[in-house]
Amino acid sequence: MATLSIPLQQRAFSFRSYSSAKHKIATSTLQDLHFPTQIRCSSTRDCSKAVECLAQFKEIRNVACGILAVWAVTAVSPVIAANQRLPPLSTEPNRCERAFVGNTIGQANGVYDKPLDLRFCDYTNEKTNLKGKSLAAALMSDAKFDGADMSEVVMSKAYAVGASFKGTDFSNAVLDRVNFEKANLQGAVFKNTVLSGSTFNDAQLQDVDFEDTIIGYIDLQKLCVNKTIGDEGRANLGCR
Repeated sequence: MATLSIPLQQRAFSFRSYSSAKHKIATSTLQDLHFPTQIRCSSTRDCSKAVECLAQFKEIRNVACGILAVWAVTAVSPVIAANQRLPPLSTEPNRCERAFVGNTIGQANGVYDKPLDLRFCDYTNEKTNLKGKSLAAALMSDAKFDGADMSEVVMSKAYAVGASFKGTDFSNAVLDRVNFEKANLQGAVFKNTVLSGSTFNDAQLQDVDFEDTIIGYIDLQKLCVNKTIGDEGRANLGCR
């Protein structure tokens, strides 16, 4: 009678949470599961079953690892997004002037070779140097663009929270997925402007010109919730 001993490494599942002052990330580890450390068989038939059992166990273990990996990604991603932090303010001496050159490689996709940090910059009544520029993924929070000519600009994925655009001309611009939360856009002109995916939570939109604005239906529904839009603006948008 032949005896076959097959040692198995023990495995078990455990979940633990890690937290810090900035964010919480759920992580998963695969540790010891309670299985017999040896399988003994006294015949060829028994040995075949033992090998089959071992193969099934390995398959189950691999599936479990895959499930845990997917769970970890889906659990972590929303937490990181919700606690996203902006980079420190650029110390580059001429960072505000970089807007006059713009982002030369990114456009609709928001890719850039160097962050375009325009935060707290003042472009009030700038009529020539911003027109038609690519400001994709630019950081614009708390900057001033009042009365500026920003027609035909590309601002895809720009972050303009709390910025001021009073009377700014955005005619024929591409403002795709721009965050205008709490921005002051009183009297801004969005004539024939792409606003797909852009958000205007708590933005000031009094007297804004939305003539021929290009915007998706769902985005339009969200925009129309803003009570600061005047009757003419609501009519141009088709708000109900």
